[in-house]
Amino acid sequence: MFDASAPATPLHLEGVGLTLSSSAGPVEILRGVDFEVAAGERVAVVGPSGCGKSSLIAVAAGLERPTVGRVRLLGEDLGGMDEDGRARLRRGRVALVFQAFHLLPNMTAEENVAAPLEIAGKSDAAQIARAWLDKVGLASRAQHYPHQLSGGEQQRVALARALGANPAVLFADEPTGNLDAANADAVAGLMLDLVAHSGCALVLVTHDAALAARADRQVRMADGRMTGVA
Repeated sequence: MFDASAPATPLHLEGVGLTLSSSAGPVEILRGVDFEVAAGERVAVVGPSGCGKSSLIAVAAGLERPTVGRVRLLGEDLGGMDEDGRARLRRGRVALVFQAFHLLPNMTAEENVAAPLEIAGKSDAAQIARAWLDKVGLASRAQHYPHQLSGGEQQRVALARALGANPAVLFADEPTGNLDAANADAVAGLMLDLVAHSGCALVLVTHDAALAARADRQVRMADGRMTGVA
């Protein structure tokens, strides 16, 4: 369900740069990035490996502080927030899905989906978790542990966990990168359908041209810069 409290432009980056230290000296990862995503929009970010796509997500989601520039997430300027403040802003309103599934191995699928809801104080966390596992086609696997699930099933659990809190923005970093072609296509289609029905904005980093083409808009990165429409 669409979050009516989300701003019309839930993500806006202006002149963002990121420089990291290395043994060889400073390395510019992002250079003067201007980027925005509208509410409910599905945007695919494409480009060669090492061009800064994953760093873009880290900065946009407040996981990494930019060296220069301004990031506004859900109407809030991240520049004035400490790490705890950025975490509070993300909680329940921003979700992330990665190439690695990041499921807790000692928890069942249902418990993995319910955990962030319980942390957020949801009294019906288990019920919501079961409903979302049903939406991703895993109702019968709710009591299975990650090691008992295939890669495609684990990513479906991760997707249910991400969307279960009804976020305003979902960041997905190569969500099908660890899957075979059949599972990648199935998970990609499911993710795009669920995002469309939920109304949240999606920022999708992918090497998969077919997946990127299913987004509302594609943008290309090269050498840490936005270079235009893909």
